Amino acid sequence: MKKTKEEKQQNRVQKRQNLRVLGHFMRGSWILFALTVISAALMALVEMVNPQIIRVTVDNVIGGTEMSGSGAMNEISRSVVSWLGGTDHIAKNLWIAALAIIIVAIAQAGTIYMFRVINAKASERLIKTMRDDLYSHISRLPFSWHAKNQTGDIIQRCTSDIDTARRFVTEQLTAIFRIVLMLIMSLVFMFPMNTKLTLIAVAPLPILTIYSLVFHKKIGSGFEKCDENEGKLSAIAQENLTGVRVVRAFGREKYERDKFDSQNKYYTSLWVKLSKTMSRFWSVSDVIAGLQIMLVVVFGAVFCIGGELKSGEYIAFITYNTMLVWPMRRLGAVISDMSKAGVSINRVSYIMNSEEEHDRTDAKEPDMTGDIAFENVSFAYENCPEIIHNVNLKIKAGTTLGILGGTGSGKSTLMLLLDRMYDLEEGNGKITVGGVDIRDIKAEHLRKNIGMVLQEPFLFSRSIRENIGITRDGITLTEIREAARAACLDETVEGFSKKYDTFVGERGVTLSGGQKQRAAIARMLTQNTPIMIFDDSLSAVDTETDAKIRRALEERFGTATIIIISHRITTLQKADKIIVLDHGNIVEEGTHETLKDAGGIYEKIYDIQTGGIEEVGA
Repeated sequence: MKKTKEEKQQNRVQKRQNLRVLGHFMRGSWILFALTVISAALMALVEMVNPQIIRVTVDNVIGGTEMSGSGAMNEISRSVVSWLGGTDHIAKNLWIAALAIIIVAIAQAGTIYMFRVINAKASERLIKTMRDDLYSHISRLPFSWHAKNQTGDIIQRCTSDIDTARRFVTEQLTAIFRIVLMLIMSLVFMFPMNTKLTLIAVAPLPILTIYSLVFHKKIGSGFEKCDENEGKLSAIAQENLTGVRVVRAFGREKYERDKFDSQNKYYTSLWVKLSKTMSRFWSVSDVIAGLQIMLVVVFGAVFCIGGELKSGEYIAFITYNTMLVWPMRRLGAVISDMSKAGVSINRVSYIMNSEEEHDRTDAKEPDMTGDIAFENVSFAYENCPEIIHNVNLKIKAGTTLGILGGTGSGKSTLMLLLDRMYDLEEGNGKITVGGVDIRDIKAEHLRKNIGMVLQEPFLFSRSIRENIGITRDGITLTEIREAARAACLDETVEGFSKKYDTFVGERGVTLSGGQKQRAAIARMLTQNTPIMIFDDSLSAVDTETDAKIRRALEERFGTATIIIISHRITTLQKADKIIVLDHGNIVEEGTHETLKDAGGIYEKIYDIQTGGIEEVGA
């Protein structure tokens, strides 16, 4: 199927972007890679010497013929033999030829060692740069980007794909330089010995090159499918390992195993299909290479018998031909790896070319203790219907706002917008703090001054002390304990054998739901921010602990602006103002006393939770 002009243009643009990304990664490694190329050239040059020593020894030293022929190589050979005392002297002291071969072998070992050491250093520096740049770039990508990209696939791009790209740069690109040098040098040494035999040796080269290029196009799409489905497989494994408790709780082990097995079978089938294609490629290329060697051996023997080629030249020619065939066959491997590397670099480029979160050029760092205002705010997630509809809301500094609403009513979305996890588009209203549009505030400054405890608290696989104190450097254990005490967690932690050095399992699996929520609250309290948001973060604690935490907040953070999202009326009832959200609209607003008798949604929920009315169907 032919590609359209637009698709071809997109491919050209993508290739240019990939080269820019690769060049960006290679900064700081150029000198090492240049030295690698130089050492590869020296390796190739040294390899060419031994066949010449064998040729001169067999034809001129042992055979006793005069050294004839023109050309730079023959001139160099005559000069070296003359310097060593001439062919007669070497014939009486064959150890000289043997010693020359040993010296060349030692030089060859030295160049190989130099090549491998320098290449290894360049390789490790490159992959370190790639990891650092990717990790740094990903940390600056907007929350919306993370929301639409699976974690498993991102991890696969940052591990398997960068390793594939690194192998190509450090192994295949350097091999390309060596292949070109080996081809040129082999031909330079072969042509003076016998032009006709050299042309016979070169004849299959264009066929093998064209054949490799044709297969390069075929296997490129195959590698891309394999890479994408490896990412899907990694995502399934990552999700199941992370959510193992949910899987076990609902007895869905078989379902998840079957899901993984299905994807694994499909992924395996793609590789089997690709392997068959590669097998055809290698089989045909091996046949072509074998035929080339056979032609050189047969015609070389004919020329040798006919007197067109000397015995030593025949031996040297066969050796050089081996050096010629190796690059020809190696070219196929390089092109194959080029297809795979192209896919991997493309996948890595997707991350590096994703636009980072950025502030406006004149972004400010204003005082964050002022009033918060939502003015005609509307919002929709990408490719989704509008979830927030023309919301107007003012939160006075130092007051507590309670938010009540059903699932999907937009409660958490409002808070994510306030924290600029998602940006409001122009024309969809604005959010201000102290009269300053949050789009004009530096994101780092904004978030440092807004403490947020999310619905699903995330704890790292570290100690409780590290989890609570992660918000800033140099925090003391006393400060951590004060925050934990305000979150009603200190007494619980002191009951553990290792106290605050107790290790928390992945995602906090060693703690109960309520303990995780309190640890997350304590972590947020260490920031001592002027704005605090509790997004349904007291749902897993009992009513008594809930009341204690709220009292501690009032005593310690009385001047902070506090926003509490909850389904529990008792959590909200002491708020200075309460709003009720329904399908993205504020449908009720007031204090607990005014709303509980207003005959709306709030009153119905209040009656249900306090036993004021019987449940439907009771």
